[in-house]
Amino acid sequence: MTELAALLAGRIRSSGPLPLSEFMAEALGHPQYGYYMARDPFGVAGDFTTSPEISQMFGELVGLWCAIVWQAMGSPPKVVLAEMGPGRGTLMADILRAARTLPPFAAALDVYLVETSPSLRNRQAQTLAGQPATWVERFEDLPPGPLLLVANELFDALPIRQLEKHGSAWHERMVGLSDAGSLDFVTGPEVPAPPLAEAVRQAPDGAVAELCPQGRALAQAIGCRVAASGGAALIIDYGYTRSAVGDSLQALRRHCYHPVLSDPGEADLTAHVDFQALAEAAGEAAVHGPVAQGRFLLRLGIEERAVMLMRNATPEVAADIAGRARRLIDPGEMGTLFQVLALCHPTLPVPPGLEP
Repeated sequence: MTELAALLAGRIRSSGPLPLSEFMAEALGHPQYGYYMARDPFGVAGDFTTSPEISQMFGELVGLWCAIVWQAMGSPPKVVLAEMGPGRGTLMADILRAARTLPPFAAALDVYLVETSPSLRNRQAQTLAGQPATWVERFEDLPPGPLLLVANELFDALPIRQLEKHGSAWHERMVGLSDAGSLDFVTGPEVPAPPLAEAVRQAPDGAVAELCPQGRALAQAIGCRVAASGGAALIIDYGYTRSAVGDSLQALRRHCYHPVLSDPGEADLTAHVDFQALAEAAGEAAVHGPVAQGRFLLRLGIEERAVMLMRNATPEVAADIAGRARRLIDPGEMGTLFQVLALCHPTLPVPPGLEP
């Protein structure tokens, strides 16, 4: 049993079962034992690999997207460029490299990274060495003004609630203790009138529904911000285009699935993102998408960029570049599982890559 598991077990013994959302928040963000607080989980040596770590093309095309949207905003002389959950800083580094191809855009950027992990902040600072940047802990800490926000694989790591349907009632799924004293799922109290989509409400007995209150609240805050101050937010993650039932919570450790309740603090926890819920929470912001990541990157020119990178490469390097592009766009890889959603100021045109 990990130190965090022992701590949570003691809390359950004294106060009763924990909501799943509370368990997930502690497993990922506990100040001392949380998964993200003292480690670099990315890449081959970590537990999972994200799109920016697969190929520079991903970040370069996101940088191109930001530049085009900035021009559509009227090329303001100053704009906040922020990334939430910036990992190792790889995506931001690639965005800024692409931005330098348009000097007026690069000169307008005020770069911010929203990060709570001291370990990852240090890694991001190393990656962005020489590039002026400011770190904050919350979206609300970003300075006022026009905003370009990027969030890649952020929403899937926000704590979720799970509800189980028993008869016609929905019950909170909790984390309690087994007879042997280990962490175990238990059925909690009935939840009256849960905020579920109509299609989810009609689910059969025994179904599991997921809610992400923190994700909805963040989407609402982002939508209000870009609608009031100008700009756009690009959200890229894996999940459902329409609200759906299903237990999508999973744990990953060393690139393999891991029991969700085993070793809290030592494995990543993620759940599918409900893009319909994010869109509905966006308030007065214009919502574009979601569209599949593969389609988005193809529309932005990933194939052409791959050809450019392969032009003077050795056959081995060229094959690697092509393989990495396929991994990002192929329907059997990340091309359709991952979705792209944009929240924009209502006066902006449809941003590139998100055309209907």
